[in-house]
Amino acid sequence: MANMIENSQSSLGSSVAKFLREYYIYFVLVAVVVLLASANLDRFDLFERGNFLNERNIINILRISAPLLVICGAFTLLMVSGYIDLSVGSAMSLSAVVYAMLAINGVPFLPAFLITVCVGVLLGAINGFLVVRLKITPVIATLITLSLYKGVALLLVEDGVSAIKSSALAKMPKWFNDYGRDGTLLNLPAAFWMAVAVTVLLVIVQRRGVLGKYAAATGGNPTAAKLSGINTGRVVFLLYVLVGVTAALAGIARSSFMSLGDPLSGDGMELTTILVVLLGGTAFSGGEGKVLRSFCGALIIMSLTVGMLTIVPAYYQTLVLGAALLIAAASNHLVSRKGTS
Repeated sequence: MANMIENSQSSLGSSVAKFLREYYIYFVLVAVVVLLASANLDRFDLFERGNFLNERNIINILRISAPLLVICGAFTLLMVSGYIDLSVGSAMSLSAVVYAMLAINGVPFLPAFLITVCVGVLLGAINGFLVVRLKITPVIATLITLSLYKGVALLLVEDGVSAIKSSALAKMPKWFNDYGRDGTLLNLPAAFWMAVAVTVLLVIVQRRGVLGKYAAATGGNPTAAKLSGINTGRVVFLLYVLVGVTAALAGIARSSFMSLGDPLSGDGMELTTILVVLLGGTAFSGGEGKVLRSFCGALIIMSLTVGMLTIVPAYYQTLVLGAALLIAAASNHLVSRKGTS
């Protein structure tokens, strides 16, 4: 009888622990919203009358979150496969510069959009080639391309100018802000809805698609995946291309929102994306992670980032971000180790 009670309690504890590991990110999101809603945020102009929960504030946060939201899903699948991309911020910056350059030189929206996405495909393919074909360690390979892509972005901007933007000689077209800033549906721009559409697609891919299953198999046990007939190199290459595409979409969104092509607009995006993905419970070593949880993690980080401006001085915010990354990585490691044991 005692053994039955003990086994029942052990099973209940295991179920509770599994439930918390699966859904904790949603509770954290609710807690952050409640915390910000109850805080006094009058000092920051973005918040009307110090109230976090009003339409204007929420729309602004979702609008500026679009670049991170569109990247985090593909980045999650890449980390699930056991790989990482540190060049995603530089790829985003280069894409933003290319998009602005095309627009200011008279290229219409759709061709400029598609050409920039193709640039993202190329950047992701370069990373995939370095990692899969040349067998360079992912961290080293993407550190190389981080510098390379940023250097190209800086070269595309004329000397003495900080970014590609409207001037007396050339004006940005009127449609340039439509994608990333001006509201289309529910006062939210197309960039946000693109991020939602990409996330929904990647959730389906992860749960139902071959690529999602192969990514988990590659990250969980690469040797077993190869022995079962999975072309792990092709899977990783496709995931790098996918990250490149989402980095291009993020660059387009940021460029459209800022009305310029800034070669430094993606600085720090790689650290923020890693923080978001780890916060969402993705294992750094691969094999485990959920796209939807990373999406929630991005909303948490962006809400805290905006709210942090009212509390933490600007020169401490990088320190706070680093501390949050440390906590997320440590928590991720402990949860993953407990789950494995």
